Amino acid sequence: MSDILNIPISRVTLDKKIHSYEYISRIPSLEGEVWYGAYTAKAYCNTPFNEIQFQPYPSEFALKDLARDNNGNQAAPLLVSNKGRYVWSDEPFAFELKQGDLLLYSSHEEITSVQVGGSLRDAYVAAMRKHFPPTGRTPDMLMFKMPQYNTWIELGRNQNQKDILKYAADIIDNGFPTGVFMVDDQWAKDYGCLEFDPVKFPNPKAMVDELHGKGFKIMLWLTPFISPDGEEFKEMLSKGGLVLEKGSRSPAIIKWWNGYSACLDLTKEVAMNWLRGKLKNLQDNYGIDGFKFDAVDFDFYVEGSTVFPNKESNAKGYEQSEIYTRLGTEFAFSEMRASWKNGNQPVAQRLQDKGYSWNELKLLIPDMISAGLIGHPYTCPDMIGGGLLSTFEDIDYGTFDQTLMIRSAQNQALMPMMQFSVAPWRVLDRKHLDMCRAAALLHSRMGDYIYGLAQEAARNGEPIVRHMEYVFPHEGFLSCNDQYMLGDKYLVAPMIEKGTTRTVALPKGKWKDEQGKVYKGGCTVRIEVPLGRLPYFERIN
Repeated sequence: MSDILNIPISRVTLDKKIHSYEYISRIPSLEGEVWYGAYTAKAYCNTPFNEIQFQPYPSEFALKDLARDNNGNQAAPLLVSNKGRYVWSDEPFAFELKQGDLLLYSSHEEITSVQVGGSLRDAYVAAMRKHFPPTGRTPDMLMFKMPQYNTWIELGRNQNQKDILKYAADIIDNGFPTGVFMVDDQWAKDYGCLEFDPVKFPNPKAMVDELHGKGFKIMLWLTPFISPDGEEFKEMLSKGGLVLEKGSRSPAIIKWWNGYSACLDLTKEVAMNWLRGKLKNLQDNYGIDGFKFDAVDFDFYVEGSTVFPNKESNAKGYEQSEIYTRLGTEFAFSEMRASWKNGNQPVAQRLQDKGYSWNELKLLIPDMISAGLIGHPYTCPDMIGGGLLSTFEDIDYGTFDQTLMIRSAQNQALMPMMQFSVAPWRVLDRKHLDMCRAAALLHSRMGDYIYGLAQEAARNGEPIVRHMEYVFPHEGFLSCNDQYMLGDKYLVAPMIEKGTTRTVALPKGKWKDEQGKVYKGGCTVRIEVPLGRLPYFERIN
């Protein structure tokens, strides 16, 4: 146990926008100590000057409240250090760093650090085994072994049977491997309806059967929101399954990115049983294989937030998210984006939507590493090229940067999952399409190894995408965020910016690159990376 100052007080107001807390803990920094964890995404932008700062957290880091915001992605009450210490609480806490010292604020308990070893790996493994041990289960192997395809960028808000079948046929006609096929938002008539829109989908069972016959597994997008003028709204209101306005029995109408809706209260058994039954009907009636669970960001539900000031539910926002993830574990094919705790659960965890830019591409490796360090080994790095629909609308093909699409595909090729949405054959010429296809085929060739790592994670709970510091402690990799280890065997160093050269930091030992060249490690090398190349290095014992 580290030296720590725990001060129980009656009320401490940290900021007008966050809760008041009863306990403050100050954890003095050890020499050379840094901290990782808590968030998958965007925590790096919370320095006092809002500058770009990837994890580990800088010595001066402005306060973040885990109860109020998941930064659009996964969050967990866990911090781990390179000196073998970790911090955990079963409930959310707020934290900041001042002069390198870690300050923790809690309404629930006095939070202490736990010393378990001398490295980042020691800290993570000990915390994981005690607080979120592996379950022995993974998502379905197809999610790892083959690329995934999502209809969002190609079809947007016009999901329909005809164009879905065309997209699937184009995948095959252009030589891409078949895999998981996700039908995204607005396949149903209304939110909460969870039945195919009969105008857009005249025969959904025939559509699913045809997709299955082509080798795809089918997932549908869903949300806990319910359109406030449909039959499902009336049913759930009468049964008491909706989030209510604070201090009343009226249903809360919540603003989210697609408008204003009511919302299921996921803490109530009647709501969960209703939703579970709807999903089971989709499987039984149409052969749907699984679901993409979306839209459980904490700030949709948090009382006192600037957007939703008057909402009341039996659950806090983070609890809504936690329960939603548990529902996802009931399906072999499931994907989450916003999540609270639930480390090592057998669901895919996707990074939040990124835009089509080189700056956004640079976020993939740091965010994937961060997801692993809060307990999520089964991760998907958003859609290739990014999942923001607006960045692909009204494309000027004369100025469209095709090289970015290739580098994006290469960045995903050796990650646990890779997911297409924008159709490469629509935005790329033949030369670039061949390179993009090569990245997809590389992922499928490495599928057995990648799924083997997933099976290991189901047994030992360790990340699949690993920080260099995690595998090679105290060799100078604390802030290395442009390369990563795939398991302990492969070092992957994709291009994350324009150009055809990059440096690679090789740990001690011997390394063989994908072209067969052998390097002596313990140094930094500069390599040529023409557009068709994804550099990766095998560790030679």
